[in-house]
Amino acid sequence: MQDKELILKIKEGDRDAFRYLVEKYQVLIYNTCLGFVGNSQSAEDLSQDVFIEVYRSVHRFRGDARLSTWLYRIAVNKSLNHIRDNKKHNIVRSLERFFFGEKEENLEVEDYIYGTADSPMTSREHARQLYSAIEKLPDNQRIAFTLHKFDDLSYKEIAEIMDTSLSSVESLIHRAKKNLQKSLKAYYLENLK
Repeated sequence: MQDKELILKIKEGDRDAFRYLVEKYQVLIYNTCLGFVGNSQSAEDLSQDVFIEVYRSVHRFRGDARLSTWLYRIAVNKSLNHIRDNKKHNIVRSLERFFFGEKEENLEVEDYIYGTADSPMTSREHARQLYSAIEKLPDNQRIAFTLHKFDDLSYKEIAEIMDTSLSSVESLIHRAKKNLQKSLKAYYLENLK
């Protein structure tokens, strides 16, 4: 079923069509939310909120953008609102638990993130520093960087999601990388000798 037909059926109240939409996009939405909040339980909750929002506001979807773009926008907004509403929540600690669990070792994840088999404590600290730096980026830079690096979206797709130009996305990602380099330079010079 094509997205346009799917939206029409959902607008007509077809619950099976909505169920199909959820099944089709749930992994994409979950991964997007997880990339921002770093906690699997929060990402699951936010994913449900995204689909509730879609169900409630589907009548306003005009089809100017692709369905996936609209879903990404909702997921990004819900995720950023969650982060803002939970300032006291330590996202770095949540990401650490997600990537490393409660155990001291998880070489598969370490290899994935770093391409090496550093000691678990070293990898944990690297991850903490990286995600702390990402969290401190301005919202637009963090959104563009996260969608590009964690969701592997093209600059064009990010421009559609963020409702901005391709050159703006290129600039945002470039500035995000520069800011991360500045932010992490001292840490890595001291700790990766």
